[in-house]
Order: sequence, then structure tokens, then C-alpha cells
Amino acid sequence: MKKLLLIIFVFSIQFVNAQDLELARAKRFFDKTFYSESIVLYEKLVQEKPSQEVIKNLADSYFYTNDLIKAQRYYRLLIQNYNKDLDRNYYFRYAQTLKASNSYEDANAALKEYYSRSANANDVVNFEKDIKTLENVTAIGKRFDIKNLLINTPNSEFGAVKYNDNLVFAGVKLKPGLFDKKFKWDNETYLNLVSIPLKNINSADSIVHYFAKELKTGMHESNAIFTKDGKTIYFTRNNSKKGSKKTNDQKISNLQIFKADLVDGKWTNVTSLPFNSPNYSVEHPALSPDEKVLYFASDMPGTLGSFDIYSVNINKGAFDTPKNLGPIINTEKREQFPFASADNKLYFSSDGHLGYGSLDVFVSEINRNEYSKPINVGLPLNSNLDDFSFNIDVNTKEGYFSSNREGGKGSDDIYQFKEIKDLIVEDCKQFIVGTITDIDTKLAIENAIVILQNSDKKNLNTIITGQDGKFSFTVPCENSFTVLASKEKYTNESKTIATGKTRNANNDASMALKSLEVIKLQEKEIAENKRKQEIIIEEENKKNQALAAIELKQKEKKANEAEVVAAEVKKNEKVKQILEKEKDVVKDKDRLIIKTDPIYFDYDLWYIRKESKVVLGRVVELMKKYPEMVIEIGSHTDSRGNLKYNEDLSQKRANSTRDFIIESGINAKRVQAKGYGESVPIIKCKTDEACSEEEHELNRRSEFVIKNL
Repeated sequence: MKKLLLIIFVFSIQFVNAQDLELARAKRFFDKTFYSESIVLYEKLVQEKPSQEVIKNLADSYFYTNDLIKAQRYYRLLIQNYNKDLDRNYYFRYAQTLKASNSYEDANAALKEYYSRSANANDVVNFEKDIKTLENVTAIGKRFDIKNLLINTPNSEFGAVKYNDNLVFAGVKLKPGLFDKKFKWDNETYLNLVSIPLKNINSADSIVHYFAKELKTGMHESNAIFTKDGKTIYFTRNNSKKGSKKTNDQKISNLQIFKADLVDGKWTNVTSLPFNSPNYSVEHPALSPDEKVLYFASDMPGTLGSFDIYSVNINKGAFDTPKNLGPIINTEKREQFPFASADNKLYFSSDGHLGYGSLDVFVSEINRNEYSKPINVGLPLNSNLDDFSFNIDVNTKEGYFSSNREGGKGSDDIYQFKEIKDLIVEDCKQFIVGTITDIDTKLAIENAIVILQNSDKKNLNTIITGQDGKFSFTVPCENSFTVLASKEKYTNESKTIATGKTRNANNDASMALKSLEVIKLQEKEIAENKRKQEIIIEEENKKNQALAAIELKQKEKKANEAEVVAAEVKKNEKVKQILEKEKDVVKDKDRLIIKTDPIYFDYDLWYIRKESKVVLGRVVELMKKYPEMVIEIGSHTDSRGNLKYNEDLSQKRANSTRDFIIESGINAKRVQAKGYGESVPIIKCKTDEACSEEEHELNRRSEFVIKNL
């Protein structure tokens, strides 16, 4: 058992020692910038021993070999596990990998964290301003037509410039031989300056030649530029002497700028520029239009970042002390590949200024050796990966640049471009427009005052409308405004407008005002109409009341008629009953009378005769039997005597009869007395002598008509 434990212990020591050896070996490759070799070892170690150093170096190895998607994975792992004490530069690199996968919101969040960890408190504010500026550049849209050249290969091609009728650029031999040296940074063979006739750059069958075999070495040569006369070349090459690579104490062969002269068709006098050094790189030469200034990139001591843009004056072939272009141009990160155009603009590539990802091309105006704040040149020239080696002919607006963007043929490709839209950077704006009209006539109102206010009710602008009544304000996007409209002798109006994100959109704030004079007229008309309406209503009410009264009367009449009918029915029924019961009650046509023996009165007298009292007793008896019976005593005379006399006499006789009945115990209200005189005779006498005394006596009578039962 002890022997087994000893074997396991020894094996464990050997395994740990092997891991340590692998870790040391990986770090040695990494420190020498042999990133392709370090990736193989770190990929194994990250599975076995995922320490902070292993994850960082693996992420950086992928980053420096431009495999940004794999780098993103390990930067994310690094930030998730070691966020607290992590160097802020890892947030910057992580942001670049996020842009490579078009994750711009996450990239900006990572960059904000990067700037928030800066010692400069203004970095976050400036970063947010730069985001807005980049949005404004993006809003311009497509500024360039670009075309990938057919001369590109799966290897790197970049730094294209025109030289006479040829295009000169840096490239890699298409089919490297077994013993060709490889650049251990990314496992490509070393770059050389090559050329091709301009007429063949878009031909698939074109053959690329070495530009000048006398300049070709076993090291990198790239980024050639030429003086206008074509007799001087500046180019970038590894530190060398007499064609042999030179390294510094760290075994690194930094890049330097060399100069050569064209003599008898050959490039001779290859000279390292005096400000080169084995301890830092000097690269990417560019000449000013007057060829009195040489621009270049370098990481020499005193830079603000890893690489800065420098300038150096050339006086009669001699070079002054290089000058750093300062913090307007240079950042904490990379600024490389300068180019000075004929219209005094400095173009360069940077990943320190905010862009779409990795290196982007920026431009700065040069005015009396002062440089304006650089602006991203826009889309689609810039992409989410590296875009660099830009140059342009300001007359034709055509030029070349290089990029390792998706859709290319290899690592870095050369693109030809034409600028089709000017770089006019404007903040997002919209328009508040409208027309002020009369609400009634629909006509435009001239000389209306239209005021624009911000959300704090502060007046921003005022417009007086013309004959067309129109107004227009230019306002920033994503803000709130109030538009006020007024005119003398008109009502006031206002409208609130919230602008959105869409650039150059119109927001309608048209308003209609009402004339105060029209309002008064309308108010008067309304009052008059109201009074008329009230009159109509009043008349209608009266009419309705009259109709209601008529209807009520009709109802009452119908009710009365019904009552009358009912009473009549009741009366008839009662009459019928009385007629059946009382033999002394008879019907005489439409009258109901008490039939009695005749009551006679002496001639010219009205007192009740004795024999008549017996007859009247029967009347009294019936009236007592029927307490509700009302009778009329109708007294009549004969025709003898005048009419007036007979009327008076008959009335006296009726009264005398009534008095008797009342005295017999009948209520006076139940007995009516009416003297008819000679107007209703039983026997009509043409003359007094025509009738006998008996006939005259028949006419002298009293009748008892039942008026009510």
C-alpha cells in the first residue's frame, strides 16, 4: 500500500512539474509575441489549470492574432471571475471583441466601465459625447462605394499606393516554400513590397511581382510611400543592418522606417532614418503634400498610448526632432497608418477613438499646424474589424484602404473606394412645421406670432408668419417642445411636440385660431338663437298646455258624458222602476209627470181649492216616498186676458201650489214653480170665443213634472 501511495505521489509531482514547465514555456512564447505557439499551450492549460494569468494570456494571444471571437470568450471569463482587481485595459479589449460580433450595446457598456476606471473624471463624459458623434456619423449612411480587389489572397495584403502606372503594396508570397520564414505572431510568412500594373488590379489572372528585389529581405517590408518625382521611397522594415535582422536586448526586432533613392532604375542608399531605435518601433511613413513633413507612427518613449502619430520636419534632406501630435490626435491606445491628403487633412487609423470596432479610419483638419478633433470617416469604409492604410486622391475622391473584415478573401485585403457623400456631421434633428389658419375661413393667417419653447418654458425661437401662414423650427431629436401661436384680435393656441429618434422627420404643429370679432358675433347669434329657442319652447309649452287643457276638457267631457250616460241609465232604470211601481207616475213624451186629477183654479184667482188639496196630497205622498225627487209645478192659464196678465196669474198659481206642498213637509229645494201663462195650452183656441168654458178650464191646470229622481 505504501509503495502504491509513493508511486501516486511521485506521479503527482511529475504531473505538477510538467504543468509548470508547460506554463513557463507558454509564457516564454507569449512574451516573445509568438502568439500562435502560445495559444496551443494555453488552450491545454486553461482546461487543466485555469488561473487568471492563463486566461489573460490566452485571451490576449487570440486578440493579437485577430481571432476576436475566441478572445471574447476568454475576456468574458476573465471579467466574470477576476473583475475586482482587473486592469481596466481588459475591458477595452473585451469591448473590441464584442464589436467584432456586432454586440455594440454590450461593447459600449464595457467601454464605459473602462473609462469609469480612468484617473480622468471627464473620460466618461467625453465617451458619451463620442457615442453621440458616432451616431451622427452613422446617420450619414453610405459614404463610400468599396470594392474588394481581385489581387487579394488568403494571406495579408495592405498599404496600397500608386506609383507611376503600378499599384505597390505589402503582400505575402502565395505559396511559401518549406523553408520560408514565418512570422510567429500569426504564422504568416514575412511581408514584401509587391506591385502590379494598375490596369490589372481587377483581373483574376493578374500576376503580382516583387516591387524591387533590391529592397527584398527576409524581414517585413511594407507601407511604401514615394516623393512626387518618384525618386525617393520611404517604407517600413524590421530593424536591420545590411539586410540582416537586428534585435534589441529583449530579442525583439522592432519596425523602422527606411529611405532609399532611385538611381539608374535601382533603389540604392537604403538608409535607416535617424530617429529609429532598436528599442521601439517607427512605422507607416506618410508625406505632407509639400513633402516638408514626414508623418509616422511609433511607440517611442513619450507616447500617450501603445502607438502615437508623430511628425518630423524635413529641411534639405535632414530631419528635425520628431514631434508627438498630442492628445487631440493620440489616445491611450493605437494610432497608426497616417496619410496626409492634398487638401490638408490628416487621415489615420485608431482603436482609441470611438469607432465601429478595432482600427477605424479617422480624419482631422490641419490648419496652421493645429489639428481638429478627429472624426470617424464613416460607413461602409469602417467596419467592426480593422480598417487601415487609407489614402485618397482628393481630385477623383478615389483611393485605397485595407481591412480584415468579413467577406474578404483572407487576413487583410486591399479595397478600392470612391467617396460619394461628404462627411457632414450633424446632431440628430427634426423639424416642427405647420400652418396657422383661421378656424372658420380655413385661410392662412399672416403676421401670426409663433413661439418655440423648451420643456422649461424658455423661449427658443420666434417666427412671424407670412402670407402662407407657414412656420418651421429645426429642433434636436428626443426632446419635448411647446409651440405657441397668437395674433391680435384672435384666440391663442398651443401644441406640445415630443420629437423621436428618426432624423429629419417633420412634426406637424399646425393650429387654427379664432377671430375674437367672430366670437362676439357668434355669441350674439347664440344669444339670439337661445332667445328664439326659448320663445319657441315657451310657445310650444303654451300649445302643449292648451292641448293638455283641451285634452283634459275632452277627458272631463267624456267623463261627464259617461256620468250623464250613467246617470241617464240610472235615471231610466229608476224611472222604469217608478213607472212599474207607481201608477200615478206616467211618461208623457220625454217628460215624467205625476198624473193627478186636475187642479182647478177659479177664474182670475190662484188660491188652492179644497178639492185640489186632496189631489196635492198624493203628490206630497210620492215626494216623501222618494226623498230625492225634485218636481216642477207648471201652472197654465186659458187664453183669455193679455199675455202679461196670464203669466203673472200662472206664476201666482204655481207659487200657491208650491207653498202648499212645502207646508206639507217637503223641502223647498225639491219644489220648483213655473208659470207658463197661456203659452202651453192643451186646447188651442183661435179666439177666446172659439173654445167653450170647459175647454178653457182644461187649459187652466197645474202639471207636476218630475225633474230629478
